Amino acid sequence: MADHVSALKRNRQSLKRQARNRQVRARIRTFVRKAREAIEGTDVAVATTAARTAESELARAARKGVLHRKTAARRASRLAKQAAAKASPKS
Repeated sequence: MADHVSALKRNRQSLKRQARNRQVRARIRTFVRKAREAIEGTDVAVATTAARTAESELARAARKGVLHRKTAARRASRLAKQAAAKASPKS
């Protein structure tokens, strides 16, 4: 463990950020899981709403720096693509 005052403070800050990031990542996983379950379900309106909500949470995490901007965009894009495929009539 560090002995300098600045190093001790840095460690405290790191632990706080780690806990906050863990919460945000868990929240993202929950919303993405709910969106995927809704997409697998039968109701198209629920699926698009869930995908939109998950996309919002991904963008929020990217703004906070928990996820990389392009990672969030990729995940949101994939969810939107799945939701759109669900919404379009199959021919």
